[in-house]
Amino acid sequence: MIYSLRPYRDADAEDLASVIKAAIEDIGPSAYAADQVAAWSARHPGADRFRERVAENDAIIVAVDGGDRPVAYVLLQRDGHLDHLYNHPAHTRRGLAARLLAEAETLARAWGAPSLFTEASDLARPAFERAGYIMVSRRDFTIEHDGKAVPIHNWAMVKPLD
Repeated sequence: MIYSLRPYRDADAEDLASVIKAAIEDIGPSAYAADQVAAWSARHPGADRFRERVAENDAIIVAVDGGDRPVAYVLLQRDGHLDHLYNHPAHTRRGLAARLLAEAETLARAWGAPSLFTEASDLARPAFERAGYIMVSRRDFTIEHDGKAVPIHNWAMVKPLD
């Protein structure tokens, strides 16, 4: 299958909400416990949040299939914070994460960001490492879900751009 990258369009919001939900719920269990996956998934409020992020001046780069349907995306903030990198489970292991990270880096450089930084899941960490990000520390925290504090972790990572 041939994929291409393009900027976010408002009509992508629902598809991106499906991509993130499928990625967390279908791929997440390979690295996280069921309660962690449920808490992680519940943190993502749906399509309207993508519209809000774009209105806040964040950039979303979308990978689309041959039918122009979104299958993966990256969300980059102006300060160099790479907040999201998600692939739909049916479109993993096809180089999309690497392409999205490279495109985000190009955009961050154009904005004059001195570095890129992220909080990568266990699942995303290898893609970030292959793209030249350096692990800074493990971040242990809790997510409130169903009246419980669910412990989870991710990895603070950085990529200097100078």
